[in-house]
Amino acid sequence: MNLPPLTALRAFEAAARTGSFVLAGAEIGVSAAAISQHIRKLEAVLGKQLFVRLNNRIVLTDAGQLIFEGAHAGLTLIAEAIEPRPARMRRARVVISCIESVAEKWLVPALAGFTAAQGDVRFEIRVEPDPVDLDARGVDLRLGYDPAHYPQAERRVLGHDVVLPLCSPDYLARRDGARAGGIAAVPPEDLIDIDWGPSFGSRPGWAAWCAAAGVAPIDVAGASRVASSALAIDLARAGLGVVLGQRMVAAADLAAGRLVALSDCVLPLRHAYCLVLARPAAQRPAAAALADWLAARWGEQAVSA
Repeated sequence: MNLPPLTALRAFEAAARTGSFVLAGAEIGVSAAAISQHIRKLEAVLGKQLFVRLNNRIVLTDAGQLIFEGAHAGLTLIAEAIEPRPARMRRARVVISCIESVAEKWLVPALAGFTAAQGDVRFEIRVEPDPVDLDARGVDLRLGYDPAHYPQAERRVLGHDVVLPLCSPDYLARRDGARAGGIAAVPPEDLIDIDWGPSFGSRPGWAAWCAAAGVAPIDVAGASRVASSALAIDLARAGLGVVLGQRMVAAADLAAGRLVALSDCVLPLRHAYCLVLARPAAQRPAAAALADWLAARWGEQAVSA
């Protein structure tokens, strides 16, 4: 049989199913860069483009969708042959839907801690924007923004995040003026601006932050512009400028010293983050325990942030 490398096929199936190289790597136990390399190899073997990037997300092409359906079915059959269904059925499985920034910057370590503490639980992780039809999509648990999107489900308000100017220590070392003069000394071309998308009626941008901080308005016309808050924070961590980033999303980088705050002035987001538990899932011990765990971890991080 003329088959592509199984490792590459498995990486592709995980990336297509989760919608993220980062989450696929976490599931398999490799880096996002390794997932990308496997997929490039698979594309070369098949002679087809499997993904396109859209607003800093990966989206399956028509060819990719067709191959994913076959790959998912085939890998499922292999799993069933190796481990019979009754054994697999004993493992609890929770379907988690999550907004991109929280999925890539917060969710994976929290799930690792839950698995270590609670035992053998399997997750299906989907990265998608609000709102999500939980019942139609078969979602057990949703981590999103603005609990008003989910009036019929069991909702837990996790709290409001804030944005503040963040940059790397390396950037400060290169820009002595920024260290002494704060944001006013940052060249406009060094700013990183986030396009929050059409679903945000009140975008927490630089103009609003400057008004709150009582500093002169900043011209962001020459700033770098990205459509993902997680990616924007990655750019700042790499020393490429100053981002108006979410403190909770950047919490791990702040704690490790990979990012520093350029000002103490914070701008609250308009709505709160929320954890939503579908009503059928609330009756399942694994899903209910995971919801409790994630809410507790979020609260602990909010206190330390």
